[in-house]
Amino acid sequence: MASSDKSVDDSLYPIAVLIDELKNEDVQLRLNSIKKLSTIALALGEERTRSELIPFLTETIYDEDEVLLALADQLGNFTSLVGGPEYAMYLIPPLESLATVEETVVRDKAVESLRTVAAEHSAQDLEIHVVPTLQRLVSGDWFTSRTSACGLFSVCYPRVTQPVKAELRANFRKLCQDETPMVRRAAASKLGEFAKVVEIEYLKSDLIPNFVQLAQDDQDSVRLLAVEACVSIAQLLPQEDVEHLVLPTLRQCASDSSWRVRYMVAEKFVDLQKAVGPEITRVDLVPAFQYLLKDAEAEVRAAVATKVKDFCANLDKTNQVQIIMTSILPYVRDLVSDPNPHVKSALASVIMGLSPMLGAYNTVEHLLPLFLIQLKDECPEVRLNIISNLDCVNDVIGIQQLSQSLLPAIVELAEDSKWRVRLAIIEYMPALAGQLGQEFFDQKLRGLCMGWLNDHVYAIREAATLNMKKLVEQFGAQWAEQAIIPMILVMSRNKNYLHRMTCLFCLNMLAEVCGTDITTKLLLPTVLLLAADPVANVRFNVAKTLQKISPFLEASVIDSQVKPTLEKLNADPDVDVKHFASEAIAGIAAA
Repeated sequence: MASSDKSVDDSLYPIAVLIDELKNEDVQLRLNSIKKLSTIALALGEERTRSELIPFLTETIYDEDEVLLALADQLGNFTSLVGGPEYAMYLIPPLESLATVEETVVRDKAVESLRTVAAEHSAQDLEIHVVPTLQRLVSGDWFTSRTSACGLFSVCYPRVTQPVKAELRANFRKLCQDETPMVRRAAASKLGEFAKVVEIEYLKSDLIPNFVQLAQDDQDSVRLLAVEACVSIAQLLPQEDVEHLVLPTLRQCASDSSWRVRYMVAEKFVDLQKAVGPEITRVDLVPAFQYLLKDAEAEVRAAVATKVKDFCANLDKTNQVQIIMTSILPYVRDLVSDPNPHVKSALASVIMGLSPMLGAYNTVEHLLPLFLIQLKDECPEVRLNIISNLDCVNDVIGIQQLSQSLLPAIVELAEDSKWRVRLAIIEYMPALAGQLGQEFFDQKLRGLCMGWLNDHVYAIREAATLNMKKLVEQFGAQWAEQAIIPMILVMSRNKNYLHRMTCLFCLNMLAEVCGTDITTKLLLPTVLLLAADPVANVRFNVAKTLQKISPFLEASVIDSQVKPTLEKLNADPDVDVKHFASEAIAGIAAA
């Protein structure tokens, strides 16, 4: 008898511990116990999880939001722990309660879990257990339950009988007309996904009137969500239906009094264009696009400016060039000198992409003048967006034309009086070199890169040394040996010690990409020569450099040349030189 009592005690133990921990004052302890629910459920077994654990959890749903969030998350993965899909209905009551709480993130997670659990129900169980839950949420007194209901329609609708489908459509209509804006907003956000599962005749008769109504809502937060639904609905309807059922509402949204709605139209414009097809695009969307490019709000102009390239790319190929030249480019020309830097920057990130569509003649005649204006813009981001996309234009008009037109402007920026502008150009130089090729780079830009190594601003010199490494990665060690190493080694004899230090920094970088041969033959002798420099800062940088380049040297070279030099530096009268020399000796020994 005693042993059977003990086994009962043991079987009650997990739930007793959980109850204790869930009643504990420490939130973290309660949170940890919720996160261990699956372990407790396994210990209890499927039947006791259904009969004891789930009812207990349902009764105790009153806690800190983070605890409830963890619970909502856990319950979504609980189906196998209650006995599989045929017992999934046991998870509905606690999730239904969680779907009505005040905190939005908890409700959203509960709805996500409800959708997962609902999908695991059989069609019969769905009608018996999930649909009544949805209906209770729809008719709840608090807006929280009604907003949660919106997320369940698309998962229930495809698997229920026709009479239930009719009820669900009526319930969704009721939510679209709810007196609370938060509920209408939730309905608008789920309208697109619900439209995808509703039969086409009911989409036209039931959902499109809801869509039109939401798009005219007095709250802009509802109207902007209707724009997203517009894309989904347009994708589902045949062209002729789009024209008379969707387009009037879309036109109205594009000229909405709220900039947030117009911004959403701009954001979704290319998706809308793909959904409605080329003919409607030409007749209706091109004028709407022009209207948005001239919008009074900078945020809207910036959003639509980023779509210029994609919108033009998706135009009908037969009259693409003509539409761009006559209907888009005049508006783009105005945006190039827009008063808002974000708009100009957004346009600069995509405008080069028009080049392949318009061909060489139109690029030279119409786009190059715009690129030149942007390259001289006072906003650095505008200039950089142009520089980083030069390859699009290079492919169309060729390097010769590009060098004559745009390169002088780039060189001008590279010598700008503001060091941050120079820095930005340095950072784009490897990309630019890759686009222009080695021969062209040697002719026009190599001198510029060498000049940066002698800049009076340290940040520029530092960036220039990294730039050298990236250029060698691009053009190869042989190019470095012939084109830049001789010029860098000359710096070791400069009277200004800062230039001698820059020479060391460059050799540090180049050893990584030039390999053992060049490092031993060309770089090492200069480093060893600088070990006798009169300036202590140069000498201790020699110690640091020797340590850094030692992995790229053979052991015999380290023993015969590097170590004797470091020993000598280790006896230097300057304390910093001694410190870095001893560090280098230890570092090389450890390697």
